[in-house]
Amino acid sequence: MSAAREQEAAVAGRPRDGAAAREPSGWRWLPVTAVVIALDQLVKAWVVEHLAFHGTMRVLPILDLTLTYNQGAAFSFLAGASGWQKWLFAGLAVAVGVGILLWLWRLSGRRQRLLCLSLTLILGGAIGNLIDRLRIGHVIDFVLAHWHSVYFPFAFNVADSAITVGAALLLLDALLEARRPKKESV
Repeated sequence: MSAAREQEAAVAGRPRDGAAAREPSGWRWLPVTAVVIALDQLVKAWVVEHLAFHGTMRVLPILDLTLTYNQGAAFSFLAGASGWQKWLFAGLAVAVGVGILLWLWRLSGRRQRLLCLSLTLILGGAIGNLIDRLRIGHVIDFVLAHWHSVYFPFAFNVADSAITVGAALLLLDALLEARRPKKESV
C-alpha cells in the first residue's frame, strides 16, 4: 500500500488491509423482516383459501378469523375513497421502507438490538401490506378480537400486528434510551 493510501486509511480510521472497521449494521436484522413478510403472506393465502368473504371461524373464546378486505389504511382510514388512496398508501409504505432501511444501515446491529428489532418488524409489516395493495388492490384482514359480544371494530392481520409490536418496541427503546446515563465526551 502506498504511503498516501496508508495515511488516508489512518485518517479515515480504517485498517490498512482494507477490511471494514465498521461493526455490523442493523441490516443484519433484515431476516426478521423476511420472516414477517413470509408469515403474513402465507397466513393471508390460507385464510383466502379456507374462509368465505365475511365467513367466521372461532379460534379462541376471544378471537375469530374472518375474511375482510381493507382498501384504506389503519382502522379502514380512507377505505371509502375512490381508489387514489391505494397509491398514496403504497407511496407512503415505500418512503417509510426506504427511510427505515437507511436508518438500519446507520445503526449498530449488536449494540442497538431492540431498536433494530422494532424497525425490522415495522418494515416487514409495511411491505406485507404493500404487497397486497400492489397485487390485489386492497389489504387482506382476518383477525377479529372480541370479549363476549363486544367486538373490536376492525379486523387486522399479521403485518398490522408486526407494525403495532414494532411501534411499541420503538417506544420502549426510546424510554430505555432516555433513562440510560449519558457518557461524557472527552
